[in-house]
Amino acid sequence: MAPPPLLALKDGFVTFGGRPLFTGVSFQVGRGEKCCLVGRNGSGKSTLLKVLAGEVVLDSGELFVQPGIRLAYLAQDPQIETPTIGDWVATGLSPDERDQRYRVDAVLEGLSVDGGRSPANLSGGERRRAALARALVGEPDALLLDEPTNHLDLPTILWLESHLATYKGALVVISHDRSFLATISRQTLWLDRGLVRRSENGFAAFETWQEEIYAAEEAEQDRMDKRLAAETHWLHRGVTARRKRNMGRLRALQSLRKERSERIQVQGSVKLAVDAGDVSGKLVIEAKDLSKSFGDTVIVKGFSTRISRGDRVGLIGPNGAGKTTLLGLLTGAVAPDSGTVRLGTNLQTATFDQQRAQLDAEATVWNTLTEGAGDNVSVRGQPRHVMGYLRDFLFEDRQAHSPVKSLSGGERNRLLLAKLLAKPSNLLILDEPTNDLDMDTLDLLEEMLADYDGTLLLVSHDRDFLDRLVTSVIAVEGNGAVDEYVGGYSDYLRWRPAASPSQPAKTDAPAAAPRIERQKTVTKLSYKDQRELEELPARQEALASEIAGIERELADPALYSRDPDGFSRRSTRLEEARAALAAAEERWLELEMKREELAAGRT
Repeated sequence: MAPPPLLALKDGFVTFGGRPLFTGVSFQVGRGEKCCLVGRNGSGKSTLLKVLAGEVVLDSGELFVQPGIRLAYLAQDPQIETPTIGDWVATGLSPDERDQRYRVDAVLEGLSVDGGRSPANLSGGERRRAALARALVGEPDALLLDEPTNHLDLPTILWLESHLATYKGALVVISHDRSFLATISRQTLWLDRGLVRRSENGFAAFETWQEEIYAAEEAEQDRMDKRLAAETHWLHRGVTARRKRNMGRLRALQSLRKERSERIQVQGSVKLAVDAGDVSGKLVIEAKDLSKSFGDTVIVKGFSTRISRGDRVGLIGPNGAGKTTLLGLLTGAVAPDSGTVRLGTNLQTATFDQQRAQLDAEATVWNTLTEGAGDNVSVRGQPRHVMGYLRDFLFEDRQAHSPVKSLSGGERNRLLLAKLLAKPSNLLILDEPTNDLDMDTLDLLEEMLADYDGTLLLVSHDRDFLDRLVTSVIAVEGNGAVDEYVGGYSDYLRWRPAASPSQPAKTDAPAAAPRIERQKTVTKLSYKDQRELEELPARQEALASEIAGIERELADPALYSRDPDGFSRRSTRLEEARAALAAAEERWLELEMKREELAAGRT
């Protein structure tokens, strides 16, 4: 039985700029429920959260907030008006708790915020951390978080996940961080075309649920209106197409990681310089024994790497550890104190600018891409009509002649990506590109980068993005410690030393395996994994058969009126079976790729 609601919305209607943003939105959130609120950029997620927080008034409908509860809201642009950060965070406590400053100190420490600082000179990221501390410190009954992981480094995100895991109140959170949402959410609220759909599964099952709804809508619309169905398919086709390509992309990524592993193993040889001739024309960056300090702060000490054409390298580490400095060292923008950096020839570098300074606010979207010349865009040397290229980046035709200043922040990011990825380049540098990007844009960016022929250097705290994309990870741990690991963030966690500062090791955990170049050779799956791999196809077949049977029963139009309880039970089981099938398919893919990788390493 669902818990009684702490927050509820009934027939909520909000207009924005003369157009409806919500049309009869109804849902509720009970104590202990942890809901992620998802939807396309511009769909109104932040406004909906403000409605729940009482900061936006409904044009019509009813908002229910259980009397007497404590509600905390994290806005995207918080304003701080106290002498110190600590004083402002303390206002998140109730009046009779204001003397409990130890609670303020604890949450500020977890979020790496200095409570004694003045808010006057805070960066946007520091201001948001302080606002998050204020929202958490009072342990409210209901917690509304709008993009809480923006500008947080990985250790802080992990701390926040741990904190929310023990939270007992009602949680509604908006975030583009898939790993974060998959970890903390238990229910999903999907704001789509002015309505809210609810799933009793967390974000991990969202993509499967979304595709099912899109497919069902297309089938229904096809029967009613062929033209409307075609337009809906155009709008959403990128989502399902990307999912279907995942298996092939993951296999290709495993192959690239294997190649990267072989090169990193060579890196440890004292004959590194001798190999340069063998990769003439393919070498992008060769760094040897790099060291860099600022005063007493050591950023890098004795780090070497070799990056070749086609490598996709992620840089990770806590904020302030020196990721951006290392990026500057590797690209020649920062001079090392000692060591050498050799750059390849004919490098054409493109850099993602989060400030979007490369965009002219007065120019149209069309002219931004074509630079005022004709109706074609040169995409890596191949002509593309500007309208078709805009559709690839999820723009609607009507937006082509709109000025850039009329676009939302997420749409401007898409436009900048379209411009950046179209021009010729063979070295792409992305420093924190995932901040403030919605999931559709992240999907799109991932696909474009997977198809990118050049070399990628990526600084990011987005674990899922790193796992899906990079061939190796350079971890900047602080105090000069920098090491490279083959694979994505999950592989880094598997192979990093146990005492890595980026995630404190549990005292009772066994020592982690050494870095990839020193790991012991494993040639086959464990008995348990092999048994699971053999049993998964039968489980998938059984689940698919069960799903088909339930769907046939639910297709009976008289079922609901004849047996409403039976209809409800079947609907619930259908959702559970679909989620179980998706999980089984993902697990089979994971084990199969692991088996192939081990087999390849044996030959």
